[in-house]
Amino acid sequence: MITKLFRNAAIHTPVDTGKPKAGPDQGMLRVVDRGALLCRNGIIEAVGPEDAVMKGLNPRHLDIEVDLQGRCVIPGFVDPHTHLCFVAPREREFSMRLQGVEYLEILRQGGGILSTVKSVRETDEGALFEATRRRALAALRLGTTTMEIKSGYGLETATELKMLRVIQRLGRETPLDVVATFLGAHAVPEEYRDRPDAYVDLVIEEMIPQVVHQGIARFCDVFCEKGVFSVEQARRILQAAQKAGLGAKLHADEVHDLGGAGLAAELGAVSAEHLLASSEENLRAMARSGTIAVVLPATAYSLRKPFAKARTMMDLEVPVALATDANPGSSYTESMPFVFGLAVLLMGFSVQEALTAATLNAAYALGAAPRVGSLDVGKQADFLVLDGETPAIVAFHAGSNPVLEVYKKGERHMP
Repeated sequence: MITKLFRNAAIHTPVDTGKPKAGPDQGMLRVVDRGALLCRNGIIEAVGPEDAVMKGLNPRHLDIEVDLQGRCVIPGFVDPHTHLCFVAPREREFSMRLQGVEYLEILRQGGGILSTVKSVRETDEGALFEATRRRALAALRLGTTTMEIKSGYGLETATELKMLRVIQRLGRETPLDVVATFLGAHAVPEEYRDRPDAYVDLVIEEMIPQVVHQGIARFCDVFCEKGVFSVEQARRILQAAQKAGLGAKLHADEVHDLGGAGLAAELGAVSAEHLLASSEENLRAMARSGTIAVVLPATAYSLRKPFAKARTMMDLEVPVALATDANPGSSYTESMPFVFGLAVLLMGFSVQEALTAATLNAAYALGAAPRVGSLDVGKQADFLVLDGETPAIVAFHAGSNPVLEVYKKGERHMP
């Protein structure tokens, strides 16, 4: 049993009260100017003012004591939406978009998701793991200690299952906690181009049962968008997934307001994600259902689109989380600090709201809040030591990594 004391820290953390933070609560943090954190075997036993944590503590019972020299400490970032499992980024496609070609047009030409599908199908499992591992460790260096990774570049049963095995292996062979999401309905594959409903049947009747039997994925997601999957097709898939025991997530209203946000609320999905075009009516429905809005500012930045109306969401008391959407095309970044900075400087988040969105609310969007997302007693000692006095440094020191040290379950890993 290893007992560690981290002292002389400026601690900034949301406080977990058993539900995601919404409305004014999203901006409420616990701040301890001279704080300490005591953990045993990687689990927080005490956190708060240094004097209180150390009162009655026998130094001889400590295995390790670390003086953090007054630096800012925050929970490790939780990235609740990534497509990190791919082979190579689509740099040429990025150049096409800079020349004015729309993403859905690229998709119609066989590019976009479909070109990544081809490479993932052709790559063996070991090579896919190594490519994904490099990006996961890059995210860890930038402060991400827990992340979701979706499948969705297979679009056939065998490759979807291969991707999920790779995602599971990342959780075993890196320090990160990794949550797997099945996204077989990420696009309609070429072989089903003229028969999209037949592909929906395949997802429901063959893929979901095998994914559940495999036992790796915790959630099922669908890309509900014009030219991809309709609201009715998404409803069929998610209802089948829920019946089979998977949680529901939804890519909703990324380009067009199809009503995906309303569908997520109707189904009681844990989260609706993207939401660039969602109507206020459907955002209100999400607030009533408690569905978390996962917003992805790096995607809007990369596509040069308007950002999701996160300020409106928070005013409507929708709990909001932040994610990278790390993927090979529309958001090629593993950096939660970059996303944090966009949220604060361009989307109207306060620093406090952004911190909650990037930690506790993100953890709730993965069903991981009992273990991570805040520095509370009983949770894992996943935290970051920043090169600054407050979390504001994450947005302020643009283009740099503000993370000096990453601790996962009390163990220092990177940088």
